[in-house]
Amino acid sequence: MRKTYILVVSCVFLTSCGVVKKNTSYSENPKVHVPAGTPEPTVESEAEVISEPPPSPTESPADAVVETALTYTGVRYKYGGTTRKGMDCSGLLYTTFLEHDISVPRTSEMLSEQGEKVKVKKVQKGDLLFFKTSRGRKKINHVGLVVDVKDEEVKFIHSTTSRGVIVSSLREGYWNHAFVKATRLY
Repeated sequence: MRKTYILVVSCVFLTSCGVVKKNTSYSENPKVHVPAGTPEPTVESEAEVISEPPPSPTESPADAVVETALTYTGVRYKYGGTTRKGMDCSGLLYTTFLEHDISVPRTSEMLSEQGEKVKVKKVQKGDLLFFKTSRGRKKINHVGLVVDVKDEEVKFIHSTTSRGVIVSSLREGYWNHAFVKATRLY
């Protein structure tokens, strides 16, 4: 009986040494922050240190719309979709503009009838580009939003069936060939 007792006590002692852990919570990582003119540092939580910069007073409505559209980059394609679970090209623009309280038609064709027509050499950030992407199609069936114009290269965000929401260039052969017109809503 004595051997069993020693064996049990020894086992408990040996196994308990590796199991004891200190229970530590890391929910907040303190940061040291020294405001200008303060000799002593103060400790703040990470949530207090990291904050979103205030919106730029010079940001145009087009900049704001483009910034919102870019947040959808990588969302998969879904015909008729208007959520982060999936969206089509006009759904991307419909959702993006709606977030800025701008109501636009839901389809590419109807959207192409809105705004003022713009020559491709005069497009600006926030303008819309329209395409006919199917052979023999006589109607506009694709739309993109201009996100950047630099050195005569027009980049636009749109949702493709193969890659979802992406940024492409109008210089790409496929998109250049399918391009129909550009419009400006505001």
